[in-house]
Amino acid sequence: MPLIEVHLLEGRTDEQKKALLEALTKAVRDSLGSPIESIRIWIEEFSGQDYMAAGVWHGDRPK
Repeated sequence: MPLIEVHLLEGRTDEQKKALLEALTKAVRDSLGSPIESIRIWIEEFSGQDYMAAGVWHGDRPK
């Protein structure tokens, strides 16, 4: 049973998240041959106040 956890900065639409989950499900099915019924994928969202990249807090990045 493939299990995939995706971490995303909040702000995506439900349509974008659904499209991502569908694409990942298809990729797992096609690459591993896993039955769709066995694939589990979920999104963990976090705020920009909980994120730093290259030593810069996301809240300090220019918009």
